[in-house]
Amino acid sequence: MSLLQILKHSKRRGIVTIRYPLVPIEVDELYRGKPELDPELCIACGACANACPAEALTVESSNGVKIWRIFYGRCIYCARCQEVCPVGAIKLTREFELASKSREDLFYEARFALARCSSCGGVMDVSQREVDYARELIEISELPPELKEELSRYVAMCQKCKRRAFAENLAGVYIHGER
Repeated sequence: MSLLQILKHSKRRGIVTIRYPLVPIEVDELYRGKPELDPELCIACGACANACPAEALTVESSNGVKIWRIFYGRCIYCARCQEVCPVGAIKLTREFELASKSREDLFYEARFALARCSSCGGVMDVSQREVDYARELIEISELPPELKEELSRYVAMCQKCKRRAFAENLAGVYIHGER
């Protein structure tokens, strides 16, 4: 094919390239891009970290704080975190430009206060928001009021205090014949 034929052919076809860096690309509305956390909604339950197949999400407790962290360099944009979040705090955006000169720019972190046990005052391994969320779920449930009250009390206790309170209740049932 001669140069003249190539020019004629390309003139008929028109421009086939896009002006990407200068003009943003419109991605499909179903495109799965960068996951973003809304810290105002998050209860720091860790369901997203448990569901993440790439282990891009981590949730760990340290010094009275629960730390939620994502490393976008590991994320495979599968949307599992969005699917399992009970409060809808994680949404996949359509953002795809994540290139960075620094590895640290690919991390995002949020911190949440850990709850204190209502019985002994010790730090529990769940966030205060998670305790509040569990209480809300108990409150809207169709359980009898006395059971709701009992469950709400247990939700705000550490494991050690829950075991002790349960054993005391069980002993009271068998000793006093309340069964």
